[in-house]
Amino acid sequence: MALLLSPAKLVLLAVHCTVNSDVDTLATLAARHGAVLKKDLLLRILLTYLPETLPSSHYTDLVQRLETGLFPDTADAEIDCSPVEHLAEEDAAKRVRKLRLLPLTLPEDSQGASEDALTLFLLRRTYKVDEEAGLIDELPALLLPFLNHSPCLRTLLVSTILPLLRRNCEYYPHEPVPFTLRDFERLPDSVAVNSLLSRTGTHDVDLSLVGRDLRGLVAPWLSGEKRWKQGTHDAGSTEAASEEGGGLCPGWDQVLCWLTTKASKDWKVAVSAIQQWDGPRDADLGGWGSVELSDSHRDYLEQSYARAALASAYLIPEASLESLDGAYNIVAKVAKLRGLDPVSPLTSALAVLPPITEQIPDDITSLKNTAHMRNDLLAPSNHLTAPTDAPVAFLQALILSAHILTKAGCPCTVRRAGELALLRDEREQKAEAAKLTHSLSNNGPKTDDKFWVKARNEILWLRDWGAEDGWSAEGTPCGIFGQVKRDFLEVEILRALLSNTRYTLARSIYEDAPDQPLELNVLQDTIYATAMTAYDNASNPNRTRGGLKKCDDIIKAFPKTIKRSDPQAKRIEALLQATHSLSSYRLVLKQGEPFSPVVLRVHTDPISIIAKILEQNPKSYTQLHDLLSLGTYMVEAGLTSKTPLTPEEETSHRLTAEHRVAAMCINAALAEDDFETAYSYVVNRIAPATTMTTTSPNGSTTAAVVQDDHSWRAALQAGKYRRTHRSSSSATGGGGLFSSANADVRHLEQRIECLAAALRVGPQHTLQEIVNAFRRAEEELEVLVREEQEREDEWDARGDQLLRSGHATGTASAAIMPGGFGRPAAAAAAAKARRPSKTTVTAAAGDEDAAPMSLFDLSRASVLSAQRNLSALSGLQRSAHGLGARLAGVGVGGGGGNKPRDTVRGHDDNDVGGRSSMDMPPLSAAGSTTSAGSGAEEEKRVRKRDQLREAAMGTLVSGVGWLVGAPPPSQSRD
Repeated sequence: MALLLSPAKLVLLAVHCTVNSDVDTLATLAARHGAVLKKDLLLRILLTYLPETLPSSHYTDLVQRLETGLFPDTADAEIDCSPVEHLAEEDAAKRVRKLRLLPLTLPEDSQGASEDALTLFLLRRTYKVDEEAGLIDELPALLLPFLNHSPCLRTLLVSTILPLLRRNCEYYPHEPVPFTLRDFERLPDSVAVNSLLSRTGTHDVDLSLVGRDLRGLVAPWLSGEKRWKQGTHDAGSTEAASEEGGGLCPGWDQVLCWLTTKASKDWKVAVSAIQQWDGPRDADLGGWGSVELSDSHRDYLEQSYARAALASAYLIPEASLESLDGAYNIVAKVAKLRGLDPVSPLTSALAVLPPITEQIPDDITSLKNTAHMRNDLLAPSNHLTAPTDAPVAFLQALILSAHILTKAGCPCTVRRAGELALLRDEREQKAEAAKLTHSLSNNGPKTDDKFWVKARNEILWLRDWGAEDGWSAEGTPCGIFGQVKRDFLEVEILRALLSNTRYTLARSIYEDAPDQPLELNVLQDTIYATAMTAYDNASNPNRTRGGLKKCDDIIKAFPKTIKRSDPQAKRIEALLQATHSLSSYRLVLKQGEPFSPVVLRVHTDPISIIAKILEQNPKSYTQLHDLLSLGTYMVEAGLTSKTPLTPEEETSHRLTAEHRVAAMCINAALAEDDFETAYSYVVNRIAPATTMTTTSPNGSTTAAVVQDDHSWRAALQAGKYRRTHRSSSSATGGGGLFSSANADVRHLEQRIECLAAALRVGPQHTLQEIVNAFRRAEEELEVLVREEQEREDEWDARGDQLLRSGHATGTASAAIMPGGFGRPAAAAAAAKARRPSKTTVTAAAGDEDAAPMSLFDLSRASVLSAQRNLSALSGLQRSAHGLGARLAGVGVGGGGGNKPRDTVRGHDDNDVGGRSSMDMPPLSAAGSTTSAGSGAEEEKRVRKRDQLREAAMGTLVSGVGWLVGAPPPSQSRD
């Protein structure tokens, strides 16, 4: 029946079959009525009415047959004409005119496509399927059968459909980009690249897929000719375009920008991309063709890719071993891609430290390249990122340098290493070198000599990057420590070795080696400085432990360099001894902070630390010898002066320290109520001012008095001390002119001796204060002696009474009287005349066990003489009467003259009654105004023992006057 259909009805039937996707019937109609249903008409009907959701495989065979005109035999095929057979011809013609079939024209932005009907149909059908149905995955099935029909179809399929299809349907189907095929083609190249790579390398994506995305998305997309600027197909134009700042292939420039941006923000993505992708020639086109580029375009892409890879290495911001490993892999990959000198593996390079300096010309290490390392990394004029041997070698050296620093604990990026090498700032390089050695010293193994040998080699390599001997003489080394002198590095290395107790290794390198790296004076200074650093870092004052032991070991580790006779070595030894002495005591200088050795070295007054020891350690004043040695060590260590001391100055400081320490111990003993120890120190340790003789360079000698402002104060304090219930008892009962069993008398005798010592060593302006104290002590002693005398007189009176009563009872009764009172009066009187009173001291007769010589002992000889010759009594009394004049001779009170004085009592501690020394009261009862020429009756009342007492007191006063410098009695009388 179809054979009877008019052309209009045939067209309507073909449209009906197309709308209903009846491709088989349509093919039969095309085979039987080719004259009416021509290829162009059927293609327009298919383009207009074929459902977009129909799978491409259902109708591509028909399209192919329409193109070839070859159809199978359809004689047996039945055609259902019922949809149009009831239509009138006029209605059929009218409907045909209203069909409005789509024309077979080029789509927008499809310049360059051939204008044959099939190509136009396929192009328009492709966009229509994508826009109307969004079935981009059906487009390959539509176009693949016709890839060889027209190049534009292949380009569309490979450079546009394939990347977008993979991005939305295969790689990241859950996050597709919201673009149709036509919209995607219209995107600017930069936006298109960012859309394709929007999910590449994100945090939740496996980094191993970065190369896949570049290979399967970017490389196919770049294969389209539309990505290239027109008119740049020859080598000359390509080079010119690249020199103008890019733009030859804007899409590719965006890919490189994406790569370098990732390097600066997420370096792992960039490193993975370069490791996994060999550049634009490494493209996955799905088997639908190959990348066809001109030689100039291919060279441009490969060079710019290698440049971007080198730029990425400079842009990695993280200073870690992993990031530096990635940067080194980039260098190796670039050298491989560009056919440059091979780069050895990182582990081998770090083990061997290859000589790289000779491979780096001066134009690479120029200062101006510092700006190129930060800006315009992708510019063809940038020497640092050019994919040639010299820039690659320079970058390799920087990465190795940064790796050495980072591994040692000093994180360093590639850019930072480049700045150190290019800026050539000596101060920064020194700071980085010092930080490196310090980190090695703190973090390195303490017992691995191989580690330290390797570390030293690495530090020296960082200075010149393995330059051969003699090369650096032609110019400055170009390493990151190129501006640092080798001596500085060797000193830092030596310090690190000593800090880590590598003494044997240090000695083998710096003392025993034939070619010693350091001069003798530099070596000595370094050893001393390192030893003092160990001392300053010590926390335990015991020299057998911790920092002090390390300090001692460092000094002893170089016997050929450090002699024990060296002044500095002596000072350090004294310092160690002083510090070690402190370890025996509890010592806290600041609340909550235990004593540390460095406090001793920096203390402004180290001797005062001994006072702290005496305060915090009870009874420590008894260790006077040790404390004196401690003070001596402090002086010998140079702690008491900020400047070096001459031998004469050191002797003076030593004597001053001894005086001061002794005074501290006296005061400490008094503070703990141990007067006996303080007294012993005063009489045995305090001596008059010391005269020190010095010899000048010209041979002349001068004598100088070593001032002692501490001893007299301590002696004065001892002389003012008053016994309490806490005071320690006297060891003996004798030892002075008036000593007795009375402890108070003994105590006053010792106080007076202390005051006498103060008079001997005190300066002129202190004599009045000392004499005031002396007078008070003497007055107290006089009172005690008078009380004792009264008791003796009372006892003698009782004895006389008993004796008189004995005459009445007879000799027999007297014989049994206790105490010998029963003897005849003549015998008793003779015995009394032969023996001294109780106030005399057996020590005065030569007793070796007596107390030390006191102020009053100075007149013992006179007392003994007075016992043998009482006729001298009147002369001794007159000498006592002139005591005021003798005291005036030493300047006490400022008075003058030798006129007699009245006896005045009742003065206070700090005043002499408001009168001059001429008005001072006498020092003893013997100095009263009683004239030597009194009447005979008064002399008869004075007993013989009283005469002896008066004679002794007169001699005592005469002795005191001699001690303080007063004129002798003969001079006073004159």
